[in-house]
Amino acid sequence: MSYSKVNTAKYSIFQDLMMLFKFRLTITVVFSAILAYWIALDSFALDLSSVAILGLGGFCITAAANTFNQLLEKDFDKLMKRTENRPIATGRISNTWAILIAGLTSVIGVALLASFNLSTAVFGFISMVLYAFIYTPLKRISSAAIPVGAIPGAMPVLIGCVAAQGTVTDLAIVLFSIQFFWQFPHFWAIGWLGYEDYKKAGFKFIPERNGQRDSMLGVYSTFYAFMLFPMIVILYLIGYAGVISLIGMSVLTLGYTIMGYMLHLNDDRKSALKLMFFSFFYLPLCLILLLVDKV
Repeated sequence: MSYSKVNTAKYSIFQDLMMLFKFRLTITVVFSAILAYWIALDSFALDLSSVAILGLGGFCITAAANTFNQLLEKDFDKLMKRTENRPIATGRISNTWAILIAGLTSVIGVALLASFNLSTAVFGFISMVLYAFIYTPLKRISSAAIPVGAIPGAMPVLIGCVAAQGTVTDLAIVLFSIQFFWQFPHFWAIGWLGYEDYKKAGFKFIPERNGQRDSMLGVYSTFYAFMLFPMIVILYLIGYAGVISLIGMSVLTLGYTIMGYMLHLNDDRKSALKLMFFSFFYLPLCLILLLVDKV
């Protein structure tokens, strides 16, 4: 790998790879896929080898998507404080190595997911392509990048369900819908907080009015958070949610909706931070509640 003298002493190859793969985000993606897989199984018992294959396959696909993303955005990452030290942007990892890493992890990821069934591999590949080659360039063109990016963002639970059930079932569609709607308040909270940095780098995925951040972001967040309620009811009606998860997920969704509305009322950094942090816990807690009802 190509390392500059300035940065070699500060970051190891391992640290750069973790930064390249967006390790914490990738682990979150893998975690949601595994939980969805577990929920979709007929029994509570888990085959640990299957979990390991799904986890590694999901990790590789997500790592490849994130590597392609940073490769395509390297010149813009240099302009933002949050991303200026990424390994491709700084030159610590060369473009050639980045392409090789992305290619290798994508092939490994698709192959591992194909061990479950062809559909799982296809959805994994589609999610990588949508994220890296559609969502990534669209961020510099339009706020339509958010709904487009929410599709690959919701794929992990779909992939987990298809790996367990062999096809796209009603459970897969509802869990996909939950993760899809969940992302809008999550994205907009992050966008509110980083608006100036994103604008400086030329990103246009945050809705604007008159050249400024749209003051209606809180309203939009409230609406999409509220849309999670019918999804929870559907889960209950089709038999995948019991009383515990129905109540627990409803309380979480009420909290998420209120956080969105507070952003609308206050339109300040504190409210955006609260919404963002709440979003981090919302989805895993909902999936865990569904597992609790499965016991």
